[in-house]
Amino acid sequence: MLVKDKMTKQVITIEPQTTVPDALALMEEKKIRRLPVVEMGRLVGIVTLLDLVRASPSPATSLSIWELNYLLAKLPVKEVMAKKLHTVKIDAPIDEAAALLRENRIGGLPVLDNGTIVGIITETDIFAAFMEMLGVNSSGLRLTLELPDRSGALAEADELLRNFGVTIISVVMMPRDVRSNLVQSVWRLQGCDDVDALLDFLREKSYRVVHVSESNVCTE
Repeated sequence: MLVKDKMTKQVITIEPQTTVPDALALMEEKKIRRLPVVEMGRLVGIVTLLDLVRASPSPATSLSIWELNYLLAKLPVKEVMAKKLHTVKIDAPIDEAAALLRENRIGGLPVLDNGTIVGIITETDIFAAFMEMLGVNSSGLRLTLELPDRSGALAEADELLRNFGVTIISVVMMPRDVRSNLVQSVWRLQGCDDVDALLDFLREKSYRVVHVSESNVCTE
């Protein structure tokens, strides 16, 4: 899955001279928390709701509330926006965007195509993407199997489950346990009429079932 598959394509942007109150009003109207700042078609910054809430004229100690409000009304976002930009390309894998968000402790990334902003992807978008890839929203059986850490082990388990007659929605491999040379594989399955029979079948084939849980019990 790529960034372009999950990004918001209708990007709302502002200019550097947009005032803080106007940017806040736009965020409230559109129910968003960040705005890319664009000047002459070029991305020059990004401002978040927190940036705007924290914005205040300086020095403030000697000013009246009326003077403060007046100055704040004139304060452009270029004075409070983040100028050090973290962006991601439109054709980047979704996990690359997730890594950038975590590494830089931010909640969203402008998406660029040949230097032009074409979208924005947020932590909420990425969370939804991973849920989709893991089949979290699919009904059925969630099965955790222990597999030997060797070439072909996953393919063998896949063939075994398919031969039993279940449909594999998704499978995820967890990091290897260096102490035991085993890996845990998490499967989401559908089409299982008899869970107990499946578990017995796997144990007979010497597979260790670590965990099993059901959601609407393997409905087809």
